[in-house]
Amino acid sequence: QVQLVESGGGLVQAGGSLRLSCAASGSIFSINAMGWYRQAPGKQRELVAEITSGGITNYADSVKGRFTISRANSKNTVYLQMNSLKHEDTAVYYCHADVRRSILSRRDYWGQGTQVTVSS
Repeated sequence: QVQLVESGGGLVQAGGSLRLSCAASGSIFSINAMGWYRQAPGKQRELVAEITSGGITNYADSVKGRFTISRANSKNTVYLQMNSLKHEDTAVYYCHADVRRSILSRRDYWGQGTQVTVSS
């Protein structure tokens, strides 16, 4: 089994910063892409940012220039540095990982979610 454990959410004022972390553990052969999604009340889950094992990144237009995703492959950990936070960034943030448990086994895993609330 594979587990993703997130940390770093909380309450922050508009313009402030937060850093999210997500560590994957368990029976892991390799991890391809890791990323962050978010879901606000009444809205669909959306991609925030993702990063491949080689360091190629992709961001939602709404967070470009404000958020930075990074990862430590040796620790199976992904980070999301969020700066200049806006009220509309308020959501539950979910970690995602595309994991191989063996050379033939590949599936998506999700964290439990961490709440980010930005007060205006």
